[in-house]
Amino acid sequence: MQESENATAPAPFSLDDSPIARELADLTSRRKALDAVSLQFSGPTRVITISNQKGGVGKTTTTVNTAAALASLGARVLVIDLDPQGNASTALGVPHSADIPSVYDVLIDEFPLADIIQTSPESPNLLCAPSTIHLAGAEIELVSQVAREHRLRTALEDYLALPGEGVDFVFIDCPPSLGLLTINAFTAADELMIPIQCEYYALEGLSQLLGSIRMIQKHLNPRLHLSTILLTMYDGRTRLAQQVAEEVRSHFPAEVLRAVIPRTVRVSEAPSFGQTVIAYDPQSVGAISYREAAVELVLRQQQKTNEENS
Repeated sequence: MQESENATAPAPFSLDDSPIARELADLTSRRKALDAVSLQFSGPTRVITISNQKGGVGKTTTTVNTAAALASLGARVLVIDLDPQGNASTALGVPHSADIPSVYDVLIDEFPLADIIQTSPESPNLLCAPSTIHLAGAEIELVSQVAREHRLRTALEDYLALPGEGVDFVFIDCPPSLGLLTINAFTAADELMIPIQCEYYALEGLSQLLGSIRMIQKHLNPRLHLSTILLTMYDGRTRLAQQVAEEVRSHFPAEVLRAVIPRTVRVSEAPSFGQTVIAYDPQSVGAISYREAAVELVLRQQQKTNEENS
């Protein structure tokens, strides 16, 4: 009995040691680090295509939230919605009904890009060239057009040459296929960003996509290169997500961002309110993760430029 009384009592449970408390402390620390970041946007416009032929990997979500994160940091950003579903336009709160001038008019009828661009209600720094349902037929109509692979590139170059229309970033959201719309995006861009879902079959189809990129580089756009891979829908509690992340990082050590995007309800909810998660819930883990990815996207390019100039 005496031995039982003298036994070491278990340490009292403390809320400060709970997983929720640790997560909140981590979020607070990350938020403070982001608040301390000051970025300068200079140099030529970066034109980035976001593509992955595998659907459901967070392609459009990555496009609009990275764009909104950069806009919140002071960059002027244009999102070109090349997906006939128009999900990027919806998430940015931009009207895209059938009677709205859209990317379709630019590709088929050679409208100036400036004539269709709208400003997102989220930020004066956030612009959108919307998609409409008409874009669904553009793949077929483009077949007979002159310079069919270069029409977006020509329109974008004309827009960027306009006085007072300078933007720091252009993000092009592609449909989940390798048709003429996606080829136009690849031909117009300098950089390719691939979101990869941290789940089984994550790398499936990636080799085909990279093969298509090599063909684009050879025949249409030698400037295009894979600059960024972003891991999305990450669930750190599962061994599978950790394994996928390790595998992708081992294959593409220089391209994968350190920032990862967790699977979170807030990111999924935001588009239904016509918002990005940056506006919908700026203090959420999803918003913080996309802001971290945006900061890293800028800093990595600045570091690369400094190394090239030194």
